[in-house]
Amino acid sequence: MMWRLDGVVPPLLVAGAALLLVAWRQGYLRGRKSASFRTDVIIVCVLVALTALLERQMGRRYTYQRGPVRLWSGNINSDQNSQQIADPYTFSHITHGAAFYGLTRLVLPRGSVGLRVIASTAIEAAWEAYENTDTVVERYRKTTISLGYYGDSILNSVCDIGACLLGFFLTRRLPKVATWSWVIAVEIVMAFWIRDNLTLNIVMLLHPFEFIRRWQGGL
Repeated sequence: MMWRLDGVVPPLLVAGAALLLVAWRQGYLRGRKSASFRTDVIIVCVLVALTALLERQMGRRYTYQRGPVRLWSGNINSDQNSQQIADPYTFSHITHGAAFYGLTRLVLPRGSVGLRVIASTAIEAAWEAYENTDTVVERYRKTTISLGYYGDSILNSVCDIGACLLGFFLTRRLPKVATWSWVIAVEIVMAFWIRDNLTLNIVMLLHPFEFIRRWQGGL
């Protein structure tokens, strides 16, 4: 019986592919240190491509279907939210990158930057795959502000992974104080701007609170 691409299956496929690719990487790079950058880029691209393929198999569209491709869509209540290249939630994905930088540094203290980039990509890609399952799409629609949400476009999803990597490298370059400052600033600005942010998104997915939902809906 074939597994349905829903629930935990897509993210597990991404995680499994990441583990296999890292195992291959470790063996391939022995004595080939000069090839590490190229190898790491290839692995990141494979993980992104796999995520896009899974999302396509789950019925997600490549781009916004009711108009042109745009660089930015600022109205989270429109049907272009999570369909164009970037939108307000892109900033949350940049914050993901900061969090994954810290997490991989903690879990892989001796790991190379390339290995930690692969791990961060795998986590973000697995989340993108999971976020676009019918199970999570329906939960977003029922328990969060995203009442009209019908999944990301593949373009938006791929760009979200890119935003995560941007956050990773920003965190790597900036002092800790600067990183904490911009992460907190993003959360505060998003709360006032769209009445949503990464923290609220997580809270409402795990344990919806009616008073938060009413506030987000402007009630």
